[in-house]
Amino acid sequence: MEKGVSAADANRRFSLLLRGVREGQSYVVTSHGRPVARIVPADHQEGVAARSRAALLSRLERQPVMNAGQWTRDELYEDER
Repeated sequence: MEKGVSAADANRRFSLLLRGVREGQSYVVTSHGRPVARIVPADHQEGVAARSRAALLSRLERQPVMNAGQWTRDELYEDER
């Protein structure tokens, strides 16, 4: 679960936030009440990218193959205006 923290508070307590991140905590940094950044454990982002890539590849594998025929390079870049 992400905890919200203001930018000013994050600036004052940065070392405490990093300690929380090391323990697995995530933070959303806000400025004037609007989210502007996330502080998450580094390995968390790598996991998200790997899961997203796996989900995309799985979806592409399930889609039927369509025969679009052959085309030339000129046809591919042809401007239809």
